[in-house]
Amino acid sequence: MNIRNARPEDLMNMQHCNLLCLPENYQMKYYFYHGLSWPQLSYIAEDENGKIVGYVLAKMEEDPDDVPHGHITSLAVKRSHRRLGLAQKLMDQASRAMIENFNAKYVSLHVRKSNRAALHLYSNTLNFQSGVGRLWGRGCGPQHCQDTSTFTRRLMVEKPAWRQHLPAETCSMCCDGGALAHDG
Repeated sequence: MNIRNARPEDLMNMQHCNLLCLPENYQMKYYFYHGLSWPQLSYIAEDENGKIVGYVLAKMEEDPDDVPHGHITSLAVKRSHRRLGLAQKLMDQASRAMIENFNAKYVSLHVRKSNRAALHLYSNTLNFQSGVGRLWGRGCGPQHCQDTSTFTRRLMVEKPAWRQHLPAETCSMCCDGGALAHDG
């Protein structure tokens, strides 16, 4: 498996992966919007044949009244490639890019409360915490979720997850060798 930054020629296959994996689907212009606005934030996972088996579509929120923070618009891994750690690797890469390129302080996302597998992934594996609260009809694709509740999740990234396993002397200048800080 290879994780790499998404390129414009990947966008159609990212959308195809989205259609196969998720009930929230986006028009192609939405992928282009992300790709043109924040090209360094979206990543794909490809198999040994170069076929896209997963992706993360990410952006920066542009709220002048809040600290810089990123948002995960969509994360999907094909069923045949789940439970291999690809979602975590994709999220780690996107989070790292948000920190390095935009000085992000946290990453947010929305997840359907009925999606137990995703809630487990975000809360237990990726250490996202409950954020602002429950949202109704927000954070989903444009055609869906009018009556479906979603939860906001937030991961504080001031001390990035991708550095928590390095020896303290390796990252003492950037994060004091510490582990993640979490928002409750």
